[in-house]
This record gives sequence, structure tokens and C-alpha cells, in this order.
Amino acid sequence: MKIIQILILGVFLSIFKGYSQETYTLEKCLEIAFENNFDLKGVKLKAESSKVNLNQSWGNIMPNVNGNYNLGINNGRSIDPFTNGYINQQLTFSNAGLSAGLPIFNGFKLKNSIKQSYLNLKASEMEVEEAKQNLTVNITLAYLQVLNMRDLLELNKARLEVTQKQVDRLSSFYKEGEGNPADYTDMKGQLANDEIAVIGSKNNLKVGINSLFQLLGLESDFNASFEDIDPLRDFIMYPMNDVEIYNEALQNLATFKAKELRQDAAKSAVSVAKANFTPEISLFGQLNTNYSSAAQLFTETGSTIENTGNFVNIGGQQYDVMTNKTQYQASDISYNDQFDNNLSTSYGVSVYIPLFNGFRAKNNVKLRKIELEESQIELENTKFQYKQSIELGYSNMEAAFNKYEALQQQVESFEESFRVNEIRFNNGVSNVIEYIISKNNLDTARQNLSMAHYEYLLRTKVLDYYRGSF
Repeated sequence: MKIIQILILGVFLSIFKGYSQETYTLEKCLEIAFENNFDLKGVKLKAESSKVNLNQSWGNIMPNVNGNYNLGINNGRSIDPFTNGYINQQLTFSNAGLSAGLPIFNGFKLKNSIKQSYLNLKASEMEVEEAKQNLTVNITLAYLQVLNMRDLLELNKARLEVTQKQVDRLSSFYKEGEGNPADYTDMKGQLANDEIAVIGSKNNLKVGINSLFQLLGLESDFNASFEDIDPLRDFIMYPMNDVEIYNEALQNLATFKAKELRQDAAKSAVSVAKANFTPEISLFGQLNTNYSSAAQLFTETGSTIENTGNFVNIGGQQYDVMTNKTQYQASDISYNDQFDNNLSTSYGVSVYIPLFNGFRAKNNVKLRKIELEESQIELENTKFQYKQSIELGYSNMEAAFNKYEALQQQVESFEESFRVNEIRFNNGVSNVIEYIISKNNLDTARQNLSMAHYEYLLRTKVLDYYRGSF
């Protein structure tokens, strides 16, 4: 029984271990984000709404056909829908109708509405692409931040390991009463500093992972591993200047295309509003029928001679006036027969001429023109902001490039300095202060170099995004 429990536990732990050590690449993160990111889902739904609006715009040019039917009971004095005469009885009534209409001309309102909806759909599709581009750069930057924090953690761990070896070496001297006891305590203090640095690095790595997984739309996996991305292009200066980058941005970034399409859609909206000043012409047709339980059919069954109650005087003799009265038998008319017999149709042309509507049409045109100007300003403002951002991004890239080259030389110098000081300290020639200073200088320089490495890579990725070549 225990053996089975151990096997089950082993299988569970192996599964859990495999899950907790899942490896993420940048490409995998982008694939997950495109599927799960909540903001991107919202933008896609807006694009779906634009597609529905376009379908409705096309549907508006088609004939509209509507039917109606009702059935009810009426009590008391009313108009018989069959004879149009007044009656005072309970009756069951029903009527049905079918109507159709087709717009012929309305100042090209429908045509411009279709154009507006089409442009809005294309703008929505570009906004989806824009959201993907923005998400791509945000995922990449977050991914680089995780790699940066991971490498800084490894540097701090290595830094701690070197200090721990010195503490272990000085501990034996301290226990045997050899050397300067302050060297051992100073080194233990440095060990505490290095441990604090490792703790801070671990927390920073968790913060970076949490930020990345928020963009992925997943719960944070702090045990995940991350693969390195492409190297630093042999560390050469970015091959384009800021003006060239901006020109490519104008051609390739979806945000500019989306705003240009929104501007074109706003122009169509002005044309749609102007159509409210023109007459509308349409065709119409109607088909109606009805039923009444009071309706009856009378069939002749014969005739009788009846006294009218009047008389005539002939030669002083009065004679009764008789009349021949036809006899009828009443019968109800069936529901279907009444619907057939009462059928009526009408059709024609309808013309709607706007004369005065409280300045609604005029003000609506003004509002659409204001929206057009707003879309134009938004496009120009976007171009201005991107131009400023590209100039700043290029400047930051140059600074990161120069910083990285300077830090490389600094690391090389401090590596040699620490090598010498470590040998001197281990041989008792120099003191612990000199050793710690030299070690801290090297560790700080290595950390700065690592951060500069990722900063330059980050800056180049941002410029790639502006070019639309991400």
C-alpha cells in the first residue's frame, strides 16, 4: 500500500514539476496574448460591431416588408368592420395586413451611409492591428524586463557566492585567532548586503513576471523559465536615423491608417447629414382584409303577401294595400371566405419634402463637420506625438549605445582591478576594505552593463515598432 502511495506521489510531483517549469519564449508569449489579452478582445468586439453596422447599411437599401394580424372580442356599441354600420352586440373581429416600401431616392443618404459604415469597418480592422502592434511591443518590453531581472538575480547570486567563499575562508582564520578579526566581521556585513541584493532581485523578478502575465491574461507562474531572444546585432549603431524611422512609421503603423479611415468616415457622415435637406421618394404597397362574426349571408327562400296596414279608397270603398315580401335565410360567413371577400390593395409613390424641422438637419450637419475637424486634429496630433516620441526614442537609443560601450570598458578595468586586489587580499597584502570596494565596483559595473545591454535592446525594439517592422 505504501509503495502505491509513493508511486502516486511521485507521478503527481513529476507532473507538477513539469507544469511549474514551463518554458516561455517571446513567440509563445505573443501567441498567448493575442488569444487571451482582455483589451485586445474588446477591440475585436468593436470591429465585429462595425461589421454588423455595415451589413445593416446594406440592408437599408432593400425593400421593407411588414405584416400585421390581430384577433379580438368587442362588447357594446361599435362599428361592424364588415358593414361599417353601428351595432350593439358582442362580436369577434379580426384583420390582417401586409405592407411594403422601397426607397427610390433620398439624397444619396443610403449610399453615403454604406460608405461611412465600410470606412468605419476598415478603421476598426486597423485598430485591431494597432492593438496587436501595441500589445506586441508591450509584451516584448515586459519580456525583456523579465530577462533583465533574471540576469541581475544571477549576477547577485554569483556576487553572494564569491562573498560566501571569502566568509568561509576568513572564518577559519577567525576561529584560530589569526589575522584581523575585523576582516571577518566586515566580510560578514558584506555578505548580508549581498543577501539583501538577492532578495530584492528575486522580488523584482516576480514583479516583472507578474506584469508580463497580466498582459498574457494568465495567472502568474513564478516558476516559469524564459528563453533568451535575439542577440545585440553585433552591437552596432541602429541603421536608420529618426527622420527615416518617422517616414516608415507613417507608411506602416496601423494607428495612422486607422485615424485616416476615421477621417474619411467622418467626411461621409457629413454627406449623410446633408441628405436630410433633400426630398425622399419611395414606393409603397398595402394589402388588407378583415373578419367580423356579425357578418351574415342572406339566401332567398321564397315570398309571402303581407298587409302593409295602408288602404286606398276606390269609389267610396276602402281596400287594404298588400305587398309581396321576399323571405331570406341568414347564415354565417366563414373566416376564410371573409378574408377572401374583404381583400383590398393599395399602392403608389410617396414623396417626403422636408420644410422645417426646428433646425435639426442644419445643426446635425454642423455637428458632423465638427466631428470631421476633430478627426483631422486627432490625426495631426497623433503624427506630432509620434514624431516627438521617435526623436526621443532615437536619442535614448544613442545614449544607451554609448553607455553600453563605456560600461564595457569599465567592466574590463574593474575585472583586472578586482583580480589584483583578490590576490593581494588572499595573500594578506591588502585589507578587507580595499577588497570590498574593488568587489563592489566590479559587481556594480557588471550589473550596470547587464542593464545597459537590455536597455539598448529595448530601445532598438521600440524603434522597430515605430517602423512597423516588429
